[in-house]
Amino acid sequence: MRWIAIGSIADIPSRGARCVHTPAGRVAVFRTASDEVFALEDRCPHRGGPLSQGIVHGAAVTCPLHNWVISLETGRAQGADEGQARVIPVKREGDKLFLASDALINRAA
Repeated sequence: MRWIAIGSIADIPSRGARCVHTPAGRVAVFRTASDEVFALEDRCPHRGGPLSQGIVHGAAVTCPLHNWVISLETGRAQGADEGQARVIPVKREGDKLFLASDALINRAA
């Protein structure tokens, strides 16, 4: 798998997100309180709300539009809600963050 450097973990606030523009669209990169990093398509499966503007709690994010809770690990809506945001593989090497370029290229095609 090939990887694209997207910056440093310090670029993302704890329990927050940063948006990265890619050929496949916007990707939200999240940082949890325990410094785990996840990436999802920046689009809630419910009505397309910007997940990057949601509230991060544990390993989930709450969409700012209609309060859907989305798992950062699987992209799946929690509780009685149904739907899934696309997960983009992300890795951390020290303080540097990388997105899987193959996932972005396949999505844009």
